[in-house]
Amino acid sequence: MIPGNLSGLSEFRLLGFSEISHLQPLLFVVVLSLYILTLMANTVIAFIINSDNSLHTPMYFFLTQLSCLDICYLSVIIPTILENLVVGTVSISKTRCAMQMFFFLFFGVAECFLLAAMSLDRYFAICYPLHYTIIMSSRVCRSLVAGSYICGTAVGLVHTLITFSSPLCGSAIDHFFCEIQPLLDLLCGNTFPSEIQVIVVAVFAILSPFLLIIYSYIRIISTILHMASAESQQKAFSTCSSHLLVVILFYGTAGSTYLRPKYSYCASVDKFLSLSYSVVTPLLNPIIYSLRNKEVKGALKKKWRKNNLVW
Repeated sequence: MIPGNLSGLSEFRLLGFSEISHLQPLLFVVVLSLYILTLMANTVIAFIINSDNSLHTPMYFFLTQLSCLDICYLSVIIPTILENLVVGTVSISKTRCAMQMFFFLFFGVAECFLLAAMSLDRYFAICYPLHYTIIMSSRVCRSLVAGSYICGTAVGLVHTLITFSSPLCGSAIDHFFCEIQPLLDLLCGNTFPSEIQVIVVAVFAILSPFLLIIYSYIRIISTILHMASAESQQKAFSTCSSHLLVVILFYGTAGSTYLRPKYSYCASVDKFLSLSYSVVTPLLNPIIYSLRNKEVKGALKKKWRKNNLVW
């Protein structure tokens, strides 16, 4: 860390994976492969849903939005990670760093609230099946998605403005992109107010939609257990099990990163967690939804057969 108030600082240095430099070539291949697979998987899911009229329902509308968010979310940081793995320490301008933080938070928080909207969709579908089409109209679905993006914008702006308007006493970021926690280490003087701000915003952005998801699933499970036949119970549970698994993966890693005090921060652990929710989870989402969903698999098979007949 460079001592003194660096108010005129124009760029940062991303240290990345400097502590495991001998593994950087392998990591480059792994991360690039995961990125390509994620782009392909999410693009295929979005294309299949949009091209199959039987999948034009609220659940699959949200799934398309989730695929688009995952692509954007990943594309914000992967180029910087790959550059870091090729050249080592990367210099990044203050403006680019601020934009990276904003868009990472924007897409990440939007995904938090989108997952909550998806849980509401399953709640109304299972608990109020007769009124489902009326409650989850196309207008309501679009409003929920718009609300997710608005929340993402608000959180991204608040975090970015507060962080980059504070005096900085260092330029070396011990991470592979402009993350909040390592940037807090560069703030001058008493960082406690900034830490509280991060936790408060994280509670709003992560905990509040998570609590809504928990409430929805408590009601869903209660409704499923009161269904008459085991077949009905299995069918109802299968429609929400994929979403529940995605929620556990995303919130488990994101929550462990942002809902903890600064004193427990560990750079190597945080990098691993960041890779988990920012690189691995976006790839797992389409796999989970396609492999565990009969309708998506049916649409994929139908499209495959149709293309084979054309050729």
